[in-house]
Amino acid sequence: MAMAAILLLILALFSNSKADQDFDVRQHLSTVTRYSAVKDIVDDSFLPSDIPDGCTPIHLNLVARHGTRTPTKKRMRELEKLAAHVQELVKDAKEKNLSLQKVPAWLQKWESPWKGKLTGGELDIKGEEEMYQLGIRVRERFPDIFNEEYHPDVYPIKTTQVPRASASAVAFGMGLFSGKGSLGPGRHRAFAVTSESRASDLVLRFFDCCQTYKDFRKNHGPAVDNLKEPILTEITSALARRYEFNFTRQDISSLWFLCKQETSLLDITDQACSLFSPTEVALLEWTDDLEVFILKGYGKSLNYRMGVPLLKDVVQSMEEAIKAKEDNQAPGSYEKARLRFAHAETVVPFSCLLGLFLEGSDFQRIQKEEPLGLPPKPPQNRNWRGSTVAPFAGNNMLVLYSCPANSSSKYFVQVLHNEHPTRMPGCGGTDFCPFEVFHGHHYILAEFHSGLTPMLTQNKIFLQQEFLVR
Repeated sequence: MAMAAILLLILALFSNSKADQDFDVRQHLSTVTRYSAVKDIVDDSFLPSDIPDGCTPIHLNLVARHGTRTPTKKRMRELEKLAAHVQELVKDAKEKNLSLQKVPAWLQKWESPWKGKLTGGELDIKGEEEMYQLGIRVRERFPDIFNEEYHPDVYPIKTTQVPRASASAVAFGMGLFSGKGSLGPGRHRAFAVTSESRASDLVLRFFDCCQTYKDFRKNHGPAVDNLKEPILTEITSALARRYEFNFTRQDISSLWFLCKQETSLLDITDQACSLFSPTEVALLEWTDDLEVFILKGYGKSLNYRMGVPLLKDVVQSMEEAIKAKEDNQAPGSYEKARLRFAHAETVVPFSCLLGLFLEGSDFQRIQKEEPLGLPPKPPQNRNWRGSTVAPFAGNNMLVLYSCPANSSSKYFVQVLHNEHPTRMPGCGGTDFCPFEVFHGHHYILAEFHSGLTPMLTQNKIFLQQEFLVR
């Protein structure tokens, strides 16, 4: 019995050690995760559809988040405060002749890499590369769609008025149209990028146009902080004991933020991130994912109701593409792709409207606007992870296929999330859905969630009930 117990203990220690070695912090940074770290993480239990012979893609809708960006000015000041507080703690420990032996040497002398920087929040060079390479891959994957001469009516590129989003659109376009022009060694070409005013952008920046949502975020922010507080308190105590250093809860929050920034922007994982065990990283990631779930995702139906104008814009573009196909319009005279670049606050609600990343029967519950349970706490598995739902450069592509030989439907829609086919609960769990089914289900879903009679005109969307727009 004693020998068996010892063997079980050794096996458990070995398993934990192996799990720690396999743990890649770069994949656990919630929405601060780099695209390259997670873009190929897929649901192994899902087998993508085989596209039938004779089916060709005729139109593409892209909804993408901007690429990796630098911290905002507010967060840079937070890191400077962290550096100052750590130096105070070090100085105090030395004056009291306390041991600093367990405190990492880098932390004792650390200064923020962004100290004194006057601007922030812009697209980083790594983000430029993410979007540029995405543009190249999209063109190579869908040559039948991107075989026309560029024209802004054929390939409209739309973005919000935030510079990191428009810069992402430019980087994507440079990849998409590389070799198609005459500018420079890369034979680039000029292309148009358009945007709506922040105050009236209902399609891509709806979260800025809805006062009800703004009030919701303001009122529920403290409740989210309360949910996160026990985890932060527990980890603060653990790190204080481990390093024999008088960390505060704010220090731990800032060090977690530093971990994410060092990893995504500087490729440094052996400083701030190394302060935390894999278990602690998983818990901190979960607190971030809770915030995204409650304030941007399935936590309240208002969050994704706001994406209804975007969903309708997508469906409308497909209808127009089908009409162009049926009317045999001349190549170059109609739109073949609608390319949009925005933010996590755009991509997350849109993913929710498509029913992605739900648990079990949750799709039926969101159809009735019933509240969902929070994402399971680690070590339980969960579908809702900010790192895969909306990493930097995270995207949804909806590809319209023409299948003239099919007897049941001539047009199908395939949904790709981060470039991989993904199941759609509203289409029976498949990724390749007859357009009539996709259109019917998502149109009904949009009407249900909007709580209004649809009255789309060329320039107006009439909104009522709690969907208030300024």
